[in-house]
Amino acid sequence: MPDAVRSPKERAVQFLRLVVAGHIDEAYEKYVDMAGKHHNPHFRAGFRALKDAMIENHARFPDKRIDIKHVIAESDMVAAHSHVVLNPGEKDLAVVHVFRFQGDRIVELWDIGQPLSGDSPNADGAF
Repeated sequence: MPDAVRSPKERAVQFLRLVVAGHIDEAYEKYVDMAGKHHNPHFRAGFRALKDAMIENHARFPDKRIDIKHVIAESDMVAAHSHVVLNPGEKDLAVVHVFRFQGDRIVELWDIGQPLSGDSPNADGAF
């Protein structure tokens, strides 16, 4: 059955939702070109290493949640700004994922995270 998700924007959002839900194999099978590259400085190069890290992260934080706040798409690039909770009640993060697509596949990925503090002086909040 063909994937009903058509645009890069829809594909990026679905990829993130599948990964956070623990369906990492499915996310990679549907959306990632394994010959592509990621730019997370904490893991070895290559999508295989990032996939392994995502599997390990899900095992460590099985109740992780993502609330995608903004998604911007232009040409082959998609940026998603999200509120990520690793453990409910603690460890909130603001995360930006930037995807580059080639056809229907993610061929490049950047991710930038910022821990959120409950005592921020900014009344506007992170989102």
